Amino acid sequence: MSVAVTTLKSGINVVTDSMPHLETASLGVWVNSGSRDERHDEHGISHFLEHMAFKGTRRRTARQIAEEIEAVGGDLNAATGAESTAYYARVLKADVPLALDVLADILSEPAFDRDELLREQNVIVQEIGAVADTPDDLIFEHLQFIAFPDQSLGRSILGTPKTVRSFDGGKLRDYLARNYRAPDIVVAAAGAIEHQAVLAEVEKRFANFNGPAGPVPEPAHFGGGTHVEKRELEQVHIALALAGVSVTDPTLYSLQTFTHVLGGGMSSRLFQEARERRGLCYSIYSFHAPYSDIGMFGLYAGTDAADTSELMRLIVDEIASTAQTISETEVARAKAQMKAGLLMALESSGARIEQLARQMITRGRPIPTDELVEKVDAVTVESARAAGSALISRGKLATAVLGLGSGLESAAAIAETLTRRAA
Repeated sequence: MSVAVTTLKSGINVVTDSMPHLETASLGVWVNSGSRDERHDEHGISHFLEHMAFKGTRRRTARQIAEEIEAVGGDLNAATGAESTAYYARVLKADVPLALDVLADILSEPAFDRDELLREQNVIVQEIGAVADTPDDLIFEHLQFIAFPDQSLGRSILGTPKTVRSFDGGKLRDYLARNYRAPDIVVAAAGAIEHQAVLAEVEKRFANFNGPAGPVPEPAHFGGGTHVEKRELEQVHIALALAGVSVTDPTLYSLQTFTHVLGGGMSSRLFQEARERRGLCYSIYSFHAPYSDIGMFGLYAGTDAADTSELMRLIVDEIASTAQTISETEVARAKAQMKAGLLMALESSGARIEQLARQMITRGRPIPTDELVEKVDAVTVESARAAGSALISRGKLATAVLGLGSGLESAAAIAETLTRRAA
């Protein structure tokens, strides 16, 4: 890879990856600030700010922002997470300066027009309603809340209708000034670009961002508990969570391997046993989400009400069994999947900038692909088993169950037996 990094005097990091065989470029601005950085009365403001950034600046109306990028065949988008917010574009190589100008404009000089604010509040309230109507989304809102109670990390990124309607231009500017600081910003570009040309554009267009890094969120702690909600649905939706590890934890890749073996694909134990062999569900999978100081291992399944207890017993048994009996063949297959995912991402300029930006935010440097592959290759059967056993032995489990049927409470009780086995 031809990756180059420059830290500007302001503290902004600029990272690029030249892919000269392409005719297009992906570029974006990542801010080390997300829903975890919100105060109690700011619940949902990170996501709301992301929306309002596109609703007009001092130089452009909301329509002009959209039309200027689309007039050159490009696209513009954004995403808010718990710990970062990203604004990104993809354009032809000749239009990189335009894309950087638009990105700088929406972040440095947002207008926060009152009429636009009111309209976007309605849009996001509808988005919140859409999640409430989508059980396989809503179940994760409940799970996150149970896993991280009374913490910003446990709150919905979208906020609530009440908090969203409370935001005004003043609150948005206060949050922007507090959290969008130069040392917390990474500008990433990949594709048909040149590092020095991108650097010159960023120095010119992002001069308004300065000052020290923003405040660091309070450390997260995993709570655990149970949320059972009876709702008239066709399926019962089940989600479990255990405390995982942070993005810099040395056991991260061993735990990711364990997660892949358990429920990471069609060859995983849960998919094969729960769906293929017993026909208990259509969808079942596990995942691990690492944050800066903690992680969350999660598992989801949707099933018929009559099969809820049987499926939950199977899930508990498979988690415990995998931690003890994971095999060489399974580890090799999971490692191959992980390495393929890393290498396939290199074929996409969009995936490259996301990977580079996140590495700069979490590690302070781009991680060479060879180094990542070495970390995956270093995982052994013993380390994968140890990571699974450590996951279970941390002793707290979060369980969310949503649907109808007499087995909801018993399913939650069955889930609790997982951590008792390790006690």
